[in-house]
Amino acid sequence: MMSTPLLPITVFILTLALLGWGYFRSRKFGKLGLLSWLQFVALMSPWLVYFGLFVSGVFINFTTLLFLLLGSTIAYVAISNQLRKAVTEQKSEIEQKLKQDLEAGDRSNAPDNSTNKSPINSPIAVAMSQGRTQLKLFKALPVEDMKLIQGIFGIETYYVTETIPYQEGAIFKGNLRGEPDVVHNRLTQTLSDRLGDKYNLFLVEGQDRKPVVIVLPSRVSTIDNNTIPQRILIAVLIVANGYTALNLGALVAGIPVVQAPQEYLVGLPFALGIGTILGVRELAMRMMAKKYKVTMSLPFLLPSSQLGSFGAFSRISTPLPNRLALFDIAIAPAVVSGLLSLGLLLVGLYLSAIGLGSIDIPSQIFQASVLAGTLAKLFLGDALHSNFVSIHPLVILGWLGSVITALNLMPAGQLDGGRIVQSIYGRRTASWTTVLTLIFLVIATVINPLALYWGGIILILLRDLERPMLNELSELDGDREALGVVALFWMLITLLPLTSGVAERLGIGSGGGLLP
Repeated sequence: MMSTPLLPITVFILTLALLGWGYFRSRKFGKLGLLSWLQFVALMSPWLVYFGLFVSGVFINFTTLLFLLLGSTIAYVAISNQLRKAVTEQKSEIEQKLKQDLEAGDRSNAPDNSTNKSPINSPIAVAMSQGRTQLKLFKALPVEDMKLIQGIFGIETYYVTETIPYQEGAIFKGNLRGEPDVVHNRLTQTLSDRLGDKYNLFLVEGQDRKPVVIVLPSRVSTIDNNTIPQRILIAVLIVANGYTALNLGALVAGIPVVQAPQEYLVGLPFALGIGTILGVRELAMRMMAKKYKVTMSLPFLLPSSQLGSFGAFSRISTPLPNRLALFDIAIAPAVVSGLLSLGLLLVGLYLSAIGLGSIDIPSQIFQASVLAGTLAKLFLGDALHSNFVSIHPLVILGWLGSVITALNLMPAGQLDGGRIVQSIYGRRTASWTTVLTLIFLVIATVINPLALYWGGIILILLRDLERPMLNELSELDGDREALGVVALFWMLITLLPLTSGVAERLGIGSGGGLLP
């Protein structure tokens, strides 16, 4: 009798435990919490069924799995619609309650004319009454500050129709009377003139897709991403990343199993190459963040035994000024690391073509990437018809750098690609691309288990979009949109493999080819 594999059982049990924990945790949040939990169930149910049947000895085919994923996606969309409806209803109830409290406060402070003829009807008394009512509703916002904030709005910039308490500040609903960037600059400058840097002003899109102004204290808008536990974790990840890079470098140098510490020195040049690619990524991103006066956390490296490193991610600590800043911060590391990796790949292929290759690899490996396969055919030509081909180590380094760059360009959450999509197409589209990317990675695990690991990283650490920007309504120029589309296309041709038909026509791998 064949023993049941340990991995499916482990995944199945962990999934059940995660679902159960999520249910008990979501109950205290009422209807909204349960709907959010159902969203998670909709995403996980195909894999719960898949691994559950697998543990039971039943293996479903790929077509059935696709239908399960399709049903899961439809259920997720339906639950999302119900969640948005519930949020809108709850918001309406809160607004109605606030109005009732305001009316009740006004009645409780109204003078009794039948028994009191004192000067309580004077304008000063009325203003004091309104101030007490505002203090009741906006507990964390001083009445004096509230009056000064309300005074920055006008019919020429933003006409306020409704004010709602929010966290330690307020939401101002109304009508935008000009270009978003012009209006935001005027409101921000006026707010700064009256209250200094005490508050941040956000111009964002509301639930009804209309412009909304949010004013929050500056300290509420800032996140501390460099706590002591996080610094310890960063140090551990740096050590782990150095180990995986050295180990991979030794493997590339022909040492499959490192048995002595000095053997790691053989992989040092390769590890330094990976470190250089990661370093230029961080440098470019932080230089761009400094340009826009944005503070970022220290980098969290992601070690990988297959690639040496998956790269690194850094969280944005202070509010972004606009979508332009988000795009530039996201595209800068992709451009510099992508160009550097592509240059290394081209130089390595050229050195391989002139006979300086020192590593024999199966030529079919070049079928794993449209970009690498096409470039390899261009430089190596008929040499790819053989089962094995000699390449220079720079080919591997450039290819791995390209893959690291491409993985970070996937359009999900706080990855470079997710930030690019959010800056170009907005928050709603970025939410959808995040979900679709996770679904694609789950499907890709059938071909490459590495996709499941990367999908887990996104789901646990990076699935959330960036927080609202100070000005989220101003759109990008056409040049940046085109550059973003090119970056996403480059990601696709790097990660997608060649089809068997194209690989055969190019003559990559054994069996020859049709083209010279």
